[in-house]
Amino acid sequence: MTRFAPLGRLPRPARWLVRVLIVLLILALVLTLYARWTVRRSYPRTSGRIAVPGLSKDVTVYRDRYGIPQIYADDADDLMRAEGYVHAQDRFWEMDFRRHVTAGRLSELFGRTTLDTDKVVRTMGWRRVAERELPLLRPETRRYLQAYAQGVNAWLRQHPNTATQSLEYSVLGLQRTGYHPEPWTPVDSLAWLKAMAWDLRSNMDDELGRALAATKVPRDRVDQLYPAYPYDRNPVIVAGGKEARGGPVNEPRARTLPPALAKVSAAINAMPTLMGNGAPGLGSNSWVVAGSRTATGKPLLANDPHLAPAMPSLWYQAGLHCRQVGQTCPFDVGGFTFSGVPGVVIGHNQRVAWGFTNLGPDVTDLYLERVSGGTYEYKGRREPLQTRTEQIKVAGGRPVTITVRATRHGPLLSDAMDDARRAGNGLAVALRWTALDPGRTADAIGLIDTARNWSEFRTAAASFDVPAQNLVYADVDGNIGYQAPGRIPVRTKGDGTWPAEGWTGEQEWKGYLPFDRLPAVYDPKEGYIVTANNAATGPGYPDLLTKDWTYGYRAARIQELVRQTPVMDAAGMARIQMDDRNGFAPTLVPHLLRVGSGAAVNLLRGWDFTQGADSAPAAYYNTVYRHLLIRTFNDELPEGARPDGGDRWFEVLRNLLGRPDDPWWDDVRTAGVKETRDDVLRAAMKDADAELRHRLGDDPAKWKWGDLHRLELTNETFGDSGIGPIEWLFNRGPLRLAGGDSLVDATGSNAQTGYGVDWVPSMRMIVDLADLDRSRWINLTGESGHAFDAHYWDQAKLWARGETVPMRATPETIRREARRTLTLTP
Repeated sequence: MTRFAPLGRLPRPARWLVRVLIVLLILALVLTLYARWTVRRSYPRTSGRIAVPGLSKDVTVYRDRYGIPQIYADDADDLMRAEGYVHAQDRFWEMDFRRHVTAGRLSELFGRTTLDTDKVVRTMGWRRVAERELPLLRPETRRYLQAYAQGVNAWLRQHPNTATQSLEYSVLGLQRTGYHPEPWTPVDSLAWLKAMAWDLRSNMDDELGRALAATKVPRDRVDQLYPAYPYDRNPVIVAGGKEARGGPVNEPRARTLPPALAKVSAAINAMPTLMGNGAPGLGSNSWVVAGSRTATGKPLLANDPHLAPAMPSLWYQAGLHCRQVGQTCPFDVGGFTFSGVPGVVIGHNQRVAWGFTNLGPDVTDLYLERVSGGTYEYKGRREPLQTRTEQIKVAGGRPVTITVRATRHGPLLSDAMDDARRAGNGLAVALRWTALDPGRTADAIGLIDTARNWSEFRTAAASFDVPAQNLVYADVDGNIGYQAPGRIPVRTKGDGTWPAEGWTGEQEWKGYLPFDRLPAVYDPKEGYIVTANNAATGPGYPDLLTKDWTYGYRAARIQELVRQTPVMDAAGMARIQMDDRNGFAPTLVPHLLRVGSGAAVNLLRGWDFTQGADSAPAAYYNTVYRHLLIRTFNDELPEGARPDGGDRWFEVLRNLLGRPDDPWWDDVRTAGVKETRDDVLRAAMKDADAELRHRLGDDPAKWKWGDLHRLELTNETFGDSGIGPIEWLFNRGPLRLAGGDSLVDATGSNAQTGYGVDWVPSMRMIVDLADLDRSRWINLTGESGHAFDAHYWDQAKLWARGETVPMRATPETIRREARRTLTLTP
């Protein structure tokens, strides 16, 4: 029998070592217990009774096994107070961080590392616009915003110590002491809608990309990079083929632009991702199927917005229910909310369901301005620049004061990163953007939540100014519909695809399209409506929405699968959401098989073009595709115009593959050699083979797409701190994923950086109008923003597998399935 020797009988060096180990173990235990206590002390209380000042009557909060709250109240204001309280319980750090982003105040938290972001936001003036919006809103909306803020502030007063608010505050205290969050205000909620509008801002990056490309190649070759929408192959939302053309375009003198446009590009890159910072892959799928095509005879509606991944998820699931629905308390709604904003953004009430995708109209224009001193040129005259100063407080440093300058077209975005306040060659770039004018989107949220039919839904949609969205609709009476809302400019000249010469006064905005001229359809004879950021309109539509649609590959595939399913059910809708067939692979693969050989190329023989996480052909194909783009375009295009890999590049390559000697195939860096299409195809295949053998081994049959295509769930504040233990606290993953860029299962990546997943279906929802209790949903991560809480990422692995959880609607089911019940009392 083995015995452990008493410490005193061991040799002196061994006794010393054992004592050190004991001390280290005790220290580790103390640190573990302290860390556990520090982490857990901010967890929310989700059962029992809590007094919340401001409530008029008791409010009940039921939480299911995933921590999703369903809130029941007798009064609409109480309902919003409770939503604010519950949001703060689970997500206050996220809310506080977001309001610092939208106010240009991140440097108050993080010091000079975020100063550039603050400069850009202050230049645009998001919070200033939000302050102007508040008095324009309906009295009911202002009341809900105020009640919501009261709920948040009641929670804040109960948690005066930041260590009890969220773990992030304890980490923040390591670099900054004495910070205490200020009370929440209605403007804090409104300002978040500016961040949503910025990240879904449509074609601004395409406009910039065209101009940047034109600094290196002639106009006709730039046009090759922006092909027309393929109306002959891919669908439009409202029947037709080609949108209006707009007036003639005077593109700028491209080769004089780099200094000013480079500054705009730098300003964009300084912005945090939040929803995605306008990345080309951002989009969404939504479609609705009428009862004539379903097993129940009632409609089904599906939605999955494609946004940048975040930890925690951008969305927060919740239900808001009046115990007796009536004029004074009209809410009985469930769905996805934004923490920091009252109401439900996407979801259903007891009569109607709705979903969003980005319409993507051209709502931004970049204006080149001839600036000299304190003036700029306009129609041959000098006009004074509008100026204001902004002071940015900086943690650990002195405040920084910037001067924001603007023309009649908007703030000089090229100034934001330039302390010298000069854009090269006397040129600056102003931003004209619909979101910089006060709007009423906050009204739309409450009105949609309480809409009872198509007429009321359209009335609500009319207030949804920015960002302009595709809204799909279904109701319990069996109707389906589509409405495009939004503030969309009408131009005196041009189509908004190139930066305008502001000094000419020729390409101005003369107003906005009236709501009744925006695309809409109700109960179409086809029995379905598909929106996936594809072209909204066709021939005969008199007004220009944009020239820069997404190219319709996802929409075509969804439409194909809906048509192939004569009797649809919720499970069928879910299968479509997870479809991972690559719509461009059937075009490219025959060329690869024609010129290539070997074990890797043989993976493509008989491939069905699907991109499962374990697929070897998908791993090889996507690696070839990435190297093909880089070899074909990076030698001539500057940063900001290089291919990201999305479906615009599907169309570009589709056209080039039929032109084997096109100049794009030639590598300008190889003097005296002119490469052709097949040369580049072979080189890309060789690059891919070498990369995959290095990364995944020498046996092509064992390559797996998910080993390359992985999602790291990265906390949006401390997740990229560079400090391993802190990143470990807040980050989760990686998750191996199926899907890919511009597929229905849109797990996108950027060809310039690799295969890591940069945007995702941020949630998935399927609403069954025959029985709302049979509806399904899933969030990317979980409800909680508290690291190590049981609901911090308890939905993530289900989401990665394409699974969903019940989306309950009836009070009986909600009460029966509740795991926790909290009563909020006056």
